[in-house]
Amino acid sequence: MAVNDVRVPTMLVLRGLGLGDLLAGVPALRGLRRAHPGHRIVLATPASLAGLLPLIGAVDELLDVRGTGPVPYEEPGIAVNLHGSGPQSVEALLRTRPARLLTHAHPAFPQVTGPPWPAGVHEVTRWCAMLEWYGVPADPSDILLLPPSTLAGSRGHVIVHPGAAYPARRWPPRRFAEVAAELRAAGHRVLVTGGAAERDLALEVAALAGLPEEQVLAGRTDVAGLAALVAAARLVICGDTGVAHLATGFATPSVVLFGPISPALWGPPPLERHVALWAGRSGDPHGGTPDPGLLEIGVPEVLDAAARLLAPARRAPTPVR
Repeated sequence: MAVNDVRVPTMLVLRGLGLGDLLAGVPALRGLRRAHPGHRIVLATPASLAGLLPLIGAVDELLDVRGTGPVPYEEPGIAVNLHGSGPQSVEALLRTRPARLLTHAHPAFPQVTGPPWPAGVHEVTRWCAMLEWYGVPADPSDILLLPPSTLAGSRGHVIVHPGAAYPARRWPPRRFAEVAAELRAAGHRVLVTGGAAERDLALEVAALAGLPEEQVLAGRTDVAGLAALVAAARLVICGDTGVAHLATGFATPSVVLFGPISPALWGPPPLERHVALWAGRSGDPHGGTPDPGLLEIGVPEVLDAAARLLAPARRAPTPVR
């Protein structure tokens, strides 16, 4: 159990979720850092995401927490709920006995004040608005990541990332393979990425596309290595998953395929370098089969969007802070 050193004011921030969730919280984390420059910010999130902290530039320490915990910390000066609507996340932070808690209000905790949970807003905006309610300015557009200390050895590749957390958000592997094969035929070096659990899927896509196995990097990179690959890429093609948020963070052009969730809630900003494809109807994001709306997106649409983004002079420079 970590204990707050009273000599250094500490802020404990809970966001025990995945890659894309953490990146959607970057503007809020930076708002907290600017508002409390003297605090040590401890982020309660999975240890596997530690490689992202240098790219965010607003966190001092990672506390390994998955979901709502338990959160092994005692008596932070400020606790911030960037995790969810509660009640589990609110209760988890109250158990740490913070001097002050910043969270959305929840009827199970009438003693806790905060703004109501807003439905139907973009995830990035949701957390910035919560902090604004507490007088902490946070800019939803402050989403760009710092450049990785080491970029991938090869540059200018195209990333195809076929995986996603749930089947409802996974476009069929054969369609990803058709896209990859066309891009390969056009002269692009295509890399297939994913986590260790997605390696078989990535190998299937590569085999169908005629790509050599050495261009399948799924399961061979940690989160920092994946970030470096995305930062050095010309284009990312993926579903509604964490890699899409990395592309946004590095201003890497992306084609993102949405199914059960609208891009208005989780998509990239409406910039020319990003294309969000969506059939226009919502569904179950945790479904066990590909969402019907996702299946309405065809290979020609994806290739057309990719061609537009791969046209000369499309790539914006990697931001330097």
